[in-house]
Amino acid sequence: MVFRLKNLTANQFTLFISIFYVVVFNIPFFTLVKLGIEKQEEVDLLFVTTMPLFLVFVFSFLFSIFSIKYLLKPFFISVTLLSSSVFFAALHYGVVFDYGMIENTIETNWAEAFTYINFSSVVNFVLTGLIPAFIIFKLNIEFQPLVNELLRKICFMLLMSLGIFVIGFIYYQNYASFGRNNDELKRFIIPTYVLSSMVKYAERNYLQSAIVYQQLGLDAVNLTEDSNNKSNLVVLVLGETARSMNYEYYGYDKDTNPFTKVHGVTAFKDTHSCGTATAVSVPCMFSKLKRENYDARQAKAQDSVLDVLQHASIDLLWLDNDSGCKGVCDRVPHQRVNLDSDPELCDGQYCLDQLLLNELDKTLVEIPNVDILIVLHILGSHGPSYYLRYPDEYRKFTPDCQQSDIQNCTDEALMNSYDNTIFYTDYIIAQVIQKLKLQSTRFDTGMIYISDHGESLGEKGIYLHGAPYAIAPEEQTQIPMLTWFSDDFYADNRLNVQCLAAKAEVGGFSHDNLFDSLLGIMNVKSEVYTKNLDVFSSCRVKK
Repeated sequence: MVFRLKNLTANQFTLFISIFYVVVFNIPFFTLVKLGIEKQEEVDLLFVTTMPLFLVFVFSFLFSIFSIKYLLKPFFISVTLLSSSVFFAALHYGVVFDYGMIENTIETNWAEAFTYINFSSVVNFVLTGLIPAFIIFKLNIEFQPLVNELLRKICFMLLMSLGIFVIGFIYYQNYASFGRNNDELKRFIIPTYVLSSMVKYAERNYLQSAIVYQQLGLDAVNLTEDSNNKSNLVVLVLGETARSMNYEYYGYDKDTNPFTKVHGVTAFKDTHSCGTATAVSVPCMFSKLKRENYDARQAKAQDSVLDVLQHASIDLLWLDNDSGCKGVCDRVPHQRVNLDSDPELCDGQYCLDQLLLNELDKTLVEIPNVDILIVLHILGSHGPSYYLRYPDEYRKFTPDCQQSDIQNCTDEALMNSYDNTIFYTDYIIAQVIQKLKLQSTRFDTGMIYISDHGESLGEKGIYLHGAPYAIAPEEQTQIPMLTWFSDDFYADNRLNVQCLAAKAEVGGFSHDNLFDSLLGIMNVKSEVYTKNLDVFSSCRVKK
């Protein structure tokens, strides 16, 4: 028996698929609409009922452009499969696929992407993606001769335009007012927002002319004083997905930082990220550009702070156990961990951050007595499979969430699993400090820890990260920043410990400070250095 479906005209298909997209894929959108309506004192029920109808008219008009022979099926099959995935992320995690999320998704490796696949996501993809796509494939779409088909399409689009005009004319003030008060709604309309974001990404990254590369800080010089016959060795631990509110240092009521507390680290309060995803935050924090004027293309076309340090003859090494340095370390020595190097720490897709400590041990044995900055890019608290980020012996908080479909875990289990990642990261940081202490006869040593962005764990129905910064919750933007320096480092670099502790307590920091703070702490002088952005500058003791 041959599987066949009833013949449809192109216009009928366009209307039906528009209704399907409104009724199914835009459930997250209408969920937010409901919340917006509940905030209003007076509600016009007729206005509310026009919303799905208005969206059907808009989709039908736009979809008509692509409902042409030879394009219809490939286009709508592709968009339906894409929309199914976006719908699941929006419905269960509150994720918005804007430009930044498209950038982050494209730069995600396969191992990282695989962690988002679970029973719930597969069922969703089958029901809302594969089955509708198969039906589209099997549909018999009737097309008239070119002129007749064109006339039909024009009439259909005019009819849809009339519907849009009538609703817009009658309820213009309602839509304008509701839109102003709920500006984030447009980001949840599927598939228009994700498609426009993809077009924007393609246009910026593949269609625009390349920006001429600009070197920065070619005048950079190292002013480190060697009166103690020791060079500076600083390890920057670049965290992943750690939010400050789960750190004991910032008032959290769980013992998540027992390992570093014994070393007397300094915690910088009220610190904010540049973005809400690694692909944005990492290039941004190492760039001279600041969050308000950050542009990814421009950042890639100019030196980062690592390049400026290298111009000043500071030795550099980037060791990576995450998804790469996003171009920041391309021009300095760098290496990623071998995912098959240690069967006890790696599973072929990920390695525990302990492997970075092993690599650090090897590096510290080999480095000469020169000023050096080592970056350890840890996997930290990368979700949604938080339970894979820590070994069993660091499973302190139980019960924890032992699955990737975290929206199906209890709030307690999910929080415990995440807290275990913070607990294990604290152990990693403490081990870095301990290893630096062992180098005290050769170097003045220091450690800086800062996360790339935070994480939502179900607050307000939002999970994971990557929300547009303008509407991102503080869970995704408030991050931890910790420092530790040896006594000799404080003395030889004229850094006042009490002053730094007091400044850290006041707070008000961000990724914007990292560029100049790294130049400052490594004693690099350059025209690109901005003193008032260096968090250490005001605590330097004058000669």
